Amino acid sequence: MSLFSRHKHEENKTYDKERLIPVMRASICTGERTVGFKDIYTGKYEQMILITNDDELRDFMESYGIDKLTKEY
Repeated sequence: MSLFSRHKHEENKTYDKERLIPVMRASICTGERTVGFKDIYTGKYEQMILITNDDELRDFMESYGIDKLTKEY
């Protein structure tokens, strides 16, 4: 067994699916993308991570069990 595993320990995370929706925010000017959750009652957005590549987006979606993201500009 190697000291350094090539696979990250995947931890299933949860969020309040009745109150929060997963959202990707993208900048039209810079192309910067962040993902997080938006409260459907208050509209408040909580940024979770900055996405720098498609692998990070896939990992985020898998860790929270998300099939689809809403995209906002």
